[in-house]
This record gives sequence, C-alpha cells and structure tokens, in this order.
Amino acid sequence: MASKRPTVQEPDPARLQFGLPVPVAGLVGYNRGAVVSRTIVQNSGGNITLFAFDDGQGLAEHTTPFDAFVHVLEGRVRVVIGGQPQDLGAGEVLLMPALVPHAVQALERCKMLLVMMRGPN
Repeated sequence: MASKRPTVQEPDPARLQFGLPVPVAGLVGYNRGAVVSRTIVQNSGGNITLFAFDDGQGLAEHTTPFDAFVHVLEGRVRVVIGGQPQDLGAGEVLLMPALVPHAVQALERCKMLLVMMRGPN
C-alpha cells in the first residue's frame, strides 16, 4: 500500500502563518493620496493591522475600547492622544490607551503596525 502524502497548502499572503517568517512591511503597499490597511492577524485576543500612509494622509480622531500598540516600520508619523502630539520614526513604538481619543497623521510616507489588544485593561 502506498503511503499517503500530506496535503501542502499554500500560505495565505494576506495573513501571517504560524512558523513562517515574512518581511512584514512588504505585505502592504503605498497608494498615492490614500491610507492602505491590511489585517494580517485576527483572533479573539485582538488583531494586528498593517498600514501604509501616503505623505499627509491619516486617520481622523476616534476612540477604541481597547489598548493599542503602534510600531512605525518606515517613515514618520504623528500620533495625537488626548490632544497630545507624539512624533514617531522608524523603529519607534507607542502604547495608546483605550477610550482616549487619538488620531494619526503621516509626516511623510510611512508604514506602521497596529496591535489592538482585546482584554482587561
């Protein structure tokens, strides 16, 4: 009897896969005059979304019910939390508290990773 070969499934390029390294900044591209986002992990504990902002683009002030962690991968971005601006460059991180209004504005083309953490604060 011939042995049965396991089925190999191609990884979904839109989502991270367990045990497979990827160059994360390459999972989303820039679009002139726009903000591009791609959720790469989503589960009951939270989600991870990758953003690419063209120069001058941003996200209007809003609140979220959960803490969030921002990691700038490329470029520079201004994050305003509760009216207080913070400028971040590539490699810098920032923790944003739940229920506090915040906004994001690209100071130049940039990519950032946003980790939304669902759970007790």
